[in-house]
Amino acid sequence: MIVGASSGIGRASAQAFARRGASLVLASRSREALEEVAAECRVRGATAVVVPTDVSDEEQVKRLVAEAVSAFGRIDVWVGAASVFSYGSFEDTPAEVFRQQLETNLVGQVSSARAVLPVFRAQGGGNLIFVASIYSRVTSPYASGYITSKHGLIGFAEVLEQELRGSGIRISSILPATIDTPIYQAAANFTGQRVHPMPPSVSPHRVARAVVRVAKRPRRAVVVGRLQGSLIPLHEFLPGVYSHMVRPAMKLLALRGGSIEPSAGNVLRPEPELEAVTGSWRWPAAARLLPFAVLAAAIVAVRRRIRSRRAAS
Repeated sequence: MIVGASSGIGRASAQAFARRGASLVLASRSREALEEVAAECRVRGATAVVVPTDVSDEEQVKRLVAEAVSAFGRIDVWVGAASVFSYGSFEDTPAEVFRQQLETNLVGQVSSARAVLPVFRAQGGGNLIFVASIYSRVTSPYASGYITSKHGLIGFAEVLEQELRGSGIRISSILPATIDTPIYQAAANFTGQRVHPMPPSVSPHRVARAVVRVAKRPRRAVVVGRLQGSLIPLHEFLPGVYSHMVRPAMKLLALRGGSIEPSAGNVLRPEPELEAVTGSWRWPAAARLLPFAVLAAAIVAVRRRIRSRRAAS
Protein backbone atom coordinates (compact mmCIF):
# COMPACT_ATOMS: atom_id res chain seq x y z
CA MET A 1 0.00 0.00 0.00
CA ILE A 2 1.40 3.39 -1.00
CA VAL A 3 -0.52 6.52 -0.09
CA GLY A 4 0.64 9.59 -1.99
CA ALA A 5 1.66 7.33 -4.90
CA SER A 6 0.98 9.79 -7.72
CA SER A 7 4.08 11.96 -7.31
CA GLY A 8 7.53 12.37 -5.81
CA ILE A 9 8.66 9.94 -3.13
CA GLY A 10 5.44 7.93 -3.27
CA ARG A 11 5.70 7.44 -7.03
CA ALA A 12 9.39 6.55 -6.85
CA SER A 13 8.59 4.06 -4.07
CA ALA A 14 5.83 2.48 -6.15
CA GLN A 15 8.30 1.98 -8.99
CA ALA A 16 10.90 0.52 -6.62
CA PHE A 17 8.44 -2.01 -5.15
CA ALA A 18 7.16 -2.81 -8.65
CA ARG A 19 10.64 -3.84 -9.79
CA ARG A 20 10.49 -6.46 -7.02
CA GLY A 21 7.19 -7.84 -8.30
CA ALA A 22 5.07 -6.49 -5.45
CA SER A 23 1.28 -6.41 -5.39
CA LEU A 24 0.46 -2.73 -4.97
CA VAL A 25 -2.49 -0.62 -3.95
CA LEU A 26 -1.88 2.95 -5.09
CA ALA A 27 -3.69 5.88 -3.49
CA SER A 28 -3.75 9.66 -3.92
CA ARG A 29 -6.31 12.34 -4.74
CA SER A 30 -5.85 12.16 -8.54
CA ARG A 31 -7.18 9.12 -10.42
CA GLU A 32 -5.61 10.40 -13.65
CA ALA A 33 -2.11 10.46 -12.16
CA LEU A 34 -2.64 7.15 -10.35
CA GLU A 35 -3.53 5.38 -13.59
CA GLU A 36 -0.23 6.58 -15.05
CA VAL A 37 1.67 5.23 -12.03
CA ALA A 38 -0.19 1.92 -12.19
CA ALA A 39 0.82 1.52 -15.84
CA GLU A 40 4.45 2.25 -14.92
CA CYS A 41 4.30 -0.39 -12.18
CA ARG A 42 2.70 -3.05 -14.36
CA VAL A 43 5.42 -2.61 -16.98
CA ARG A 44 7.94 -3.30 -14.19
CA GLY A 45 6.23 -6.55 -13.24
CA ALA A 46 3.83 -5.56 -10.48
CA THR A 47 0.13 -6.04 -9.94
CA ALA A 48 -1.35 -2.61 -9.24
CA VAL A 49 -4.78 -1.51 -8.04
CA VAL A 50 -5.80 2.17 -8.07
CA VAL A 51 -7.94 3.64 -5.27
CA PRO A 52 -8.34 7.44 -5.42
CA THR A 53 -8.24 8.66 -1.82
CA ASP A 54 -8.01 11.95 0.03
CA VAL A 55 -6.31 10.97 3.29
CA SER A 56 -7.72 14.01 5.05
CA ASP A 57 -11.13 12.28 4.79
CA GLU A 58 -11.20 9.44 7.33
CA GLU A 59 -14.09 7.65 5.60
CA GLN A 60 -12.10 7.51 2.36
CA VAL A 61 -9.15 6.03 4.26
CA LYS A 62 -11.40 3.31 5.72
CA ARG A 63 -12.66 2.54 2.22
CA LEU A 64 -9.07 2.35 0.97
CA VAL A 65 -8.19 -0.27 3.58
CA ALA A 66 -11.32 -2.29 2.78
CA GLU A 67 -10.56 -2.27 -0.95
CA ALA A 68 -6.95 -3.30 -0.35
CA VAL A 69 -7.99 -6.26 1.78
CA SER A 70 -10.67 -7.18 -0.76
CA ALA A 71 -8.11 -7.12 -3.57
CA PHE A 72 -5.24 -9.01 -1.91
CA GLY A 73 -6.54 -10.51 1.36
CA ARG A 74 -3.99 -8.71 3.54
CA ILE A 75 -1.78 -5.64 3.87
CA ASP A 76 1.89 -6.29 4.65
CA VAL A 77 3.36 -2.81 4.22
CA TRP A 78 1.73 0.61 4.42
CA VAL A 79 3.73 3.59 3.13
CA GLY A 80 2.31 6.98 4.10
CA ALA A 81 3.86 9.46 1.68
CA ALA A 82 1.06 11.99 1.07
CA SER A 83 2.19 15.57 1.81
CA VAL A 84 1.41 19.13 0.82
CA PHE A 85 3.60 22.19 1.38
CA SER A 86 3.18 25.94 1.77
CA TYR A 87 5.62 28.86 1.75
CA GLY A 88 4.86 32.02 3.68
CA SER A 89 5.00 33.54 7.12
CA PHE A 90 2.48 32.20 9.62
CA GLU A 91 0.55 35.48 9.57
CA ASP A 92 0.40 35.58 5.77
CA THR A 93 -0.70 31.95 5.40
CA PRO A 94 -4.51 31.60 5.22
CA ALA A 95 -5.98 29.53 8.03
CA GLU A 96 -7.50 26.99 5.64
CA VAL A 97 -4.11 26.39 3.98
CA PHE A 98 -2.36 25.97 7.33
CA ARG A 99 -5.10 23.63 8.54
CA GLN A 100 -5.10 21.50 5.39
CA GLN A 101 -1.39 20.80 5.80
CA LEU A 102 -2.17 19.38 9.23
CA GLU A 103 -5.10 17.41 7.84
CA THR A 104 -3.08 15.85 5.02
CA ASN A 105 0.39 15.49 6.52
CA LEU A 106 -0.56 14.56 10.09
CA VAL A 107 -4.25 13.70 10.54
CA GLY A 108 -4.18 11.67 7.33
CA GLN A 109 -1.37 9.55 8.77
CA VAL A 110 -3.25 9.16 12.05
CA SER A 111 -6.39 8.07 10.17
CA SER A 112 -4.29 5.62 8.14
CA ALA A 113 -2.88 4.06 11.30
CA ARG A 114 -6.32 3.84 12.89
CA ALA A 115 -7.69 2.09 9.80
CA VAL A 116 -4.83 -0.34 9.11
CA LEU A 117 -3.80 -1.39 12.63
CA PRO A 118 -6.81 -3.73 13.11
CA VAL A 119 -5.80 -5.47 9.87
CA PHE A 120 -2.22 -5.83 11.08
CA ARG A 121 -3.39 -7.22 14.42
CA ALA A 122 -5.73 -9.72 12.78
CA GLN A 123 -2.97 -11.05 10.51
CA GLY A 124 -0.32 -11.04 13.27
CA GLY A 125 1.92 -8.26 12.01
CA GLY A 126 2.64 -5.57 9.47
CA ASN A 127 4.96 -2.69 8.71
CA LEU A 128 3.72 0.90 8.91
CA ILE A 129 6.15 3.36 7.29
CA PHE A 130 5.66 7.08 7.75
CA VAL A 131 7.38 9.43 5.31
CA ALA A 132 8.15 12.27 7.71
CA SER A 133 10.81 14.92 7.02
CA ILE A 134 14.05 16.45 8.17
CA TYR A 135 11.58 19.13 9.28
CA SER A 136 10.36 16.65 11.87
CA ARG A 137 13.59 17.45 13.76
CA VAL A 138 14.56 20.99 12.69
CA THR A 139 12.73 24.22 11.85
CA SER A 140 12.90 27.21 9.54
CA PRO A 141 10.80 30.31 8.93
CA TYR A 142 8.18 30.48 6.16
CA ALA A 143 6.98 26.86 6.41
CA SER A 144 5.01 26.84 9.68
CA GLY A 145 2.16 24.55 8.61
CA TYR A 146 4.40 21.90 7.08
CA ILE A 147 6.85 21.94 9.99
CA THR A 148 4.06 21.76 12.58
CA SER A 149 2.58 18.74 10.82
CA LYS A 150 5.90 16.92 10.48
CA HIS A 151 6.90 17.54 14.11
CA GLY A 152 3.55 16.09 15.13
CA LEU A 153 4.00 13.10 12.85
CA ILE A 154 7.35 12.03 14.31
CA GLY A 155 5.92 12.31 17.81
CA PHE A 156 2.95 10.18 16.81
CA ALA A 157 5.24 7.59 15.20
CA GLU A 158 7.38 7.33 18.34
CA VAL A 159 4.31 6.85 20.54
CA LEU A 160 3.02 4.08 18.26
CA GLU A 161 6.41 2.37 18.26
CA GLN A 162 6.40 2.32 22.06
CA GLU A 163 2.81 1.10 22.36
CA LEU A 164 3.14 -1.64 19.71
CA ARG A 165 6.49 -3.06 20.76
CA GLY A 166 6.28 -6.86 20.84
CA SER A 167 3.05 -6.98 18.84
CA GLY A 168 4.62 -7.93 15.51
CA ILE A 169 3.62 -4.54 14.12
CA ARG A 170 6.63 -2.43 13.21
CA ILE A 171 6.73 1.36 12.90
CA SER A 172 9.38 3.05 10.77
CA SER A 173 9.89 6.71 9.88
CA ILE A 174 11.78 8.07 6.90
CA LEU A 175 13.14 11.62 7.35
CA PRO A 176 14.05 12.98 3.90
CA ALA A 177 15.97 16.21 3.49
CA THR A 178 15.17 18.38 0.45
CA ILE A 179 14.12 15.92 -2.24
CA ASP A 180 13.90 16.65 -5.95
CA THR A 181 10.12 16.30 -6.30
CA PRO A 182 7.30 18.50 -7.68
CA ILE A 183 6.06 19.31 -4.16
CA TYR A 184 7.79 22.68 -4.46
CA GLN A 185 6.26 23.59 -7.84
CA ALA A 186 2.87 22.59 -6.41
CA ALA A 187 3.36 24.32 -3.06
CA ALA A 188 1.18 27.15 -1.86
CA ASN A 189 3.08 30.43 -1.91
CA PHE A 190 2.26 33.51 0.15
CA THR A 191 5.75 35.06 0.21
CA GLY A 192 5.22 37.33 -2.80
CA GLN A 193 8.48 35.93 -4.22
CA ARG A 194 9.65 33.08 -6.40
CA VAL A 195 10.65 30.15 -4.20
CA HIS A 196 13.24 27.40 -4.46
CA PRO A 197 13.77 24.33 -2.26
CA MET A 198 16.71 24.55 0.11
CA PRO A 199 19.68 22.95 -1.68
CA PRO A 200 21.10 20.44 -2.13
CA SER A 201 18.27 18.31 -3.52
CA VAL A 202 18.43 14.53 -3.15
CA SER A 203 17.02 12.12 -5.73
CA PRO A 204 13.59 10.68 -4.80
CA HIS A 205 14.87 7.29 -5.93
CA ARG A 206 17.33 7.38 -3.04
CA VAL A 207 14.43 7.85 -0.62
CA ALA A 208 12.52 5.06 -2.36
CA ARG A 209 15.43 2.70 -1.78
CA ALA A 210 15.33 3.59 1.92
CA VAL A 211 11.60 2.86 1.98
CA VAL A 212 12.15 -0.56 0.42
CA ARG A 213 14.94 -1.32 2.91
CA VAL A 214 12.84 -0.54 5.97
CA ALA A 215 9.97 -2.55 4.50
CA LYS A 216 12.31 -5.54 4.77
CA ARG A 217 14.17 -4.50 7.92
CA PRO A 218 12.14 -1.97 9.90
CA ARG A 219 14.03 0.82 11.63
CA ARG A 220 12.80 3.46 14.02
CA ALA A 221 14.03 6.42 11.94
CA VAL A 222 16.14 6.81 8.80
CA VAL A 223 17.46 10.20 7.65
CA VAL A 224 18.02 10.55 3.89
CA GLY A 225 20.33 13.44 2.97
CA ARG A 226 23.64 13.75 4.83
CA LEU A 227 24.21 17.52 4.65
CA GLN A 228 20.82 18.60 5.93
CA GLY A 229 20.82 15.63 8.31
CA SER A 230 23.84 17.22 9.98
CA LEU A 231 21.58 20.11 10.97
CA ILE A 232 19.69 17.89 13.44
CA PRO A 233 22.47 17.80 16.09
CA LEU A 234 23.20 21.49 15.41
CA HIS A 235 19.53 22.33 16.06
CA GLU A 236 19.51 20.16 19.19
CA PHE A 237 22.82 21.07 20.82
CA LEU A 238 23.46 24.61 19.51
CA PRO A 239 19.96 26.03 19.10
CA GLY A 240 21.15 29.64 19.28
CA VAL A 241 23.64 29.12 16.46
CA TYR A 242 21.03 27.29 14.39
CA SER A 243 18.41 29.98 14.95
CA HIS A 244 20.79 32.76 13.88
CA MET A 245 21.74 30.97 10.66
CA VAL A 246 18.44 29.57 9.41
CA ARG A 247 16.59 32.82 8.66
CA PRO A 248 19.33 34.38 6.46
CA ALA A 249 19.90 31.00 4.81
CA MET A 250 16.21 30.75 3.89
CA LYS A 251 16.19 34.29 2.54
CA LEU A 252 19.31 33.68 0.47
CA LEU A 253 18.58 30.20 -0.85
CA ALA A 254 14.79 29.71 -0.77
CA LEU A 255 13.29 33.13 -1.52
CA ARG A 256 14.40 34.26 -4.96
CA GLY A 257 12.80 37.70 -5.40
CA GLY A 258 10.40 38.62 -8.15
CA SER A 259 6.71 39.37 -7.71
CA ILE A 260 4.37 36.40 -7.35
CA GLU A 261 0.64 36.44 -6.73
CA PRO A 262 -0.57 34.47 -3.67
CA SER A 263 -1.53 30.90 -4.51
CA ALA A 264 -2.82 27.90 -2.57
CA GLY A 265 -1.05 25.54 -4.98
CA ASN A 266 -2.22 21.95 -4.63
CA VAL A 267 -2.84 22.19 -0.89
CA LEU A 268 -6.62 22.43 -1.21
CA ARG A 269 -7.09 20.52 -4.48
CA PRO A 270 -4.90 18.26 -6.65
CA GLU A 271 -3.02 19.50 -9.71
CA PRO A 272 -2.52 16.31 -11.79
CA GLU A 273 -0.51 18.14 -14.44
CA LEU A 274 2.30 18.64 -11.90
CA GLU A 275 2.44 15.01 -10.76
CA ALA A 276 5.79 13.37 -11.54
CA VAL A 277 8.69 11.64 -9.81
CA THR A 278 11.11 14.58 -9.96
CA GLY A 279 10.82 18.34 -10.04
CA SER A 280 14.15 18.93 -11.86
CA TRP A 281 15.60 20.79 -8.88
CA ARG A 282 18.95 19.04 -8.71
CA TRP A 283 22.06 21.14 -9.31
CA PRO A 284 25.20 20.22 -11.28
CA ALA A 285 27.79 18.50 -9.09
CA ALA A 286 30.04 21.57 -8.74
CA ALA A 287 27.14 23.82 -7.74
CA ARG A 288 26.22 21.47 -4.89
CA LEU A 289 29.21 22.83 -2.98
CA LEU A 290 27.45 26.19 -2.56
CA PRO A 291 25.36 25.17 0.50
CA PHE A 292 28.55 24.09 2.27
CA ALA A 293 30.04 27.51 1.62
CA VAL A 294 26.88 29.25 2.81
CA LEU A 295 26.76 27.09 5.94
CA ALA A 296 30.39 27.83 6.74
CA ALA A 297 29.86 31.56 6.18
CA ALA A 298 26.80 31.56 8.41
CA ILE A 299 28.64 29.78 11.22
CA VAL A 300 31.52 32.26 10.98
CA ALA A 301 29.06 35.18 11.09
CA VAL A 302 27.30 33.77 14.13
CA ARG A 303 30.57 33.18 15.95
CA ARG A 304 31.64 36.76 15.26
CA ARG A 305 28.32 38.05 16.60
CA ILE A 306 28.67 35.97 19.75
CA ARG A 307 32.23 37.23 20.31
CA SER A 308 31.20 40.85 19.79
CA ARG A 309 28.36 40.51 22.28
CA ARG A 310 30.68 38.99 24.84
CA ALA A 311 33.20 41.79 24.31
CA ALA A 312 30.47 44.42 24.71
CA SER A 313 29.34 42.89 27.98
